Amino acid sequence: MSSSVQTPPRGPILVPEPPPPGHARSLRATVLRVVGAVMVPLLAVGLLWWTLDFLRDSDANRFLVVGVALVVGVLGVFGLFWSMNRVVDWLPERFQEGARPYVFVGPALVILSVFLVYPVINTILISFKDAQSKSFVGLDNYKFVFTDESMLRSIRNTVGWIVLVPLVAVTVGLAFATLADRLRRGEAVAKSLIFLPMAISFVGAAIVWRFIYSFRPEGFGTNIGLLNGIASGLGHDPVPWLQERPWNNLMLMVIMVWMQTGFAMIVLSAAIKAIPDEIVEAARIDGASEMKVFRHITIPTILPTVVVVTTYMVINALKVFDIVFVMGNAEANGTEVIAERMIRWFFIGDNNGRGAAIAVVLFLAVIPVMYWNIRRFREQEAIR
Repeated sequence: MSSSVQTPPRGPILVPEPPPPGHARSLRATVLRVVGAVMVPLLAVGLLWWTLDFLRDSDANRFLVVGVALVVGVLGVFGLFWSMNRVVDWLPERFQEGARPYVFVGPALVILSVFLVYPVINTILISFKDAQSKSFVGLDNYKFVFTDESMLRSIRNTVGWIVLVPLVAVTVGLAFATLADRLRRGEAVAKSLIFLPMAISFVGAAIVWRFIYSFRPEGFGTNIGLLNGIASGLGHDPVPWLQERPWNNLMLMVIMVWMQTGFAMIVLSAAIKAIPDEIVEAARIDGASEMKVFRHITIPTILPTVVVVTTYMVINALKVFDIVFVMGNAEANGTEVIAERMIRWFFIGDNNGRGAAIAVVLFLAVIPVMYWNIRRFREQEAIR
């Protein structure tokens, strides 16, 4: 027997197509990356432009406007950092770690430049121009700041604010913190009551104290002010407290002290509790009195915290405006301060040049305080 082997019919043999060369794949990926890098910013700018137009639309629904602002704000920030992080991932590995910190800090620097550096430069330029910011007038606005009677009075009053308010508030806050630290019961309740005024805005606090200082001349109704009620009960005539110079300035400072004392107490109390018990006990065993422990251990230990709290209050006192503005006509009562004059001239008096010059003076007054605070902070960090 013979066997025959059958072979399959011959046909075209299909050979798989070879993969594209490496440089082709690299070129395709590069093109996609470039397109993505260009399209993502363009889409983001277009979306932001549409959002700004929509937010400026006075006929748009208010709830929808708030919703769009929240969504675009939150998702926009997330998308910005996510996309920038992806761009960094496309870079060669040797550049990624060096570029990534700048990518994440970059938006903050841009925002800081747009909303801080540019306004400072623009304000300085406006301070050399006239009321309508059209033509340059040289140093005339600064001459006004340092020669006008009301401005000179505001500078003197501001100096009083930045000296007395931090001094009294920190002193009283330190006393409250020390006494509250010795309470066995009710410490939290006592601190909460003292801290409570911090929850009120400056305007709200000014209105509350305006009722306390309220004065009505004879024939204009009953005096409802607390202080005049006490004075009338003691047989004295009502007193226009906010018109009595120079005491009316002190009356306004009391409002800020009332608000800031709670803040000073909380921060200083935390610093006092951080003092090691071993040091205090060792001093007491050596025969040191409570006053000596306070003077030679507590105060030196919490001194950096005292400096920080004092700096915070000095800056607040420098820019105080709400209290003075709400409590009546500052110029008539002689209670002007620099920040109040700045707002008065810039927005109410419609004089951009003078308002900007006052703002520059206020800005320059804050710089030494911040420099001193930063220097103290660096000294403390060097000791640690």
